[in-house]
Amino acid sequence: MRCPAKPGGLGVAAISYVAIDYLRHISPTWHSRLQPTLWTLLALTAIVRVPFYRHWSSEFRAAIPFVASMLFMLSALLFEALSVRFVTAVLGFDWHRDTPPLPDTGLWLLLALNEKLPHAIVGILRARIIGLHHFLMLFMMLAFSVLFDSVKAPGLGLGARYMFTMAIGRLLRAISFTSTIMPSARPWCASSRFRVPAYPHRWAQKYYAPYASDNNAISEVIRQDLAYADIGTPIGDYQPNWGSMNFLIDSLRPTASEGSSWYSLLKKTGGGCNDLLYSGHMLVAVLTAMAWTEAYGGLSSVLVWLLVMHSA
Repeated sequence: MRCPAKPGGLGVAAISYVAIDYLRHISPTWHSRLQPTLWTLLALTAIVRVPFYRHWSSEFRAAIPFVASMLFMLSALLFEALSVRFVTAVLGFDWHRDTPPLPDTGLWLLLALNEKLPHAIVGILRARIIGLHHFLMLFMMLAFSVLFDSVKAPGLGLGARYMFTMAIGRLLRAISFTSTIMPSARPWCASSRFRVPAYPHRWAQKYYAPYASDNNAISEVIRQDLAYADIGTPIGDYQPNWGSMNFLIDSLRPTASEGSSWYSLLKKTGGGCNDLLYSGHMLVAVLTAMAWTEAYGGLSSVLVWLLVMHSA
């Protein structure tokens, strides 16, 4: 349920945050002055309101669902990281470099608009107004606005619903990764983000590589329902000692240059090169806008949705 929106308040703070952060591209000096000032004002205002907050009991009741939702989301992020790394590693760098990228019709559309639209509009569309961290901070502002009765308490309840929905979205994104191993629209992406072997995984060496470049071979393997090609001795991968986590080696395909820690390898698995069906950035942006609209509404929600469209 939505509380009556207070005049200005949350919407002004949110748009001020985005506007001041954009100054980093226009005037870094003013950005370095204004951003700490804004953070200080927001923090002091929240601290002053804490003694007058009347919904601590509901916050404590919502704490357990919030922690459970956080753990669920972290598990979903781990599963996504494993999926992203596997999809990148299973066919090797040579496949990512040599396979022609899929046609990016969205890029074609934007390039066509660059030629048709006035330069001022093109400049606005090109401006780096908002990014992933902005949407996360907008949601943090939304959750803390319960202190000012702008949003119905408890704030941890709002956070729990947001994290739970985010986790479901991350699981769906991981499924889209693992079920659609397609070339990226950015051929350089894999080599800039990951260090995986250049050759295919032994599974791909046996079940994919011998048939991939020959239509007749593909037809024959489907007809026989057998992997009939003799590939000889498959090329093996580097085998670090990960102890109880050794079962991850086949999927993650680590290299000697990445060290001996599975945890440090997964920490570097940020983003994916094949997210052609499901953008993690847009998931965060849309969920933030939906939460904002449900909890606050008003003109600021319209502005947030416009920022989502610009980000898209």
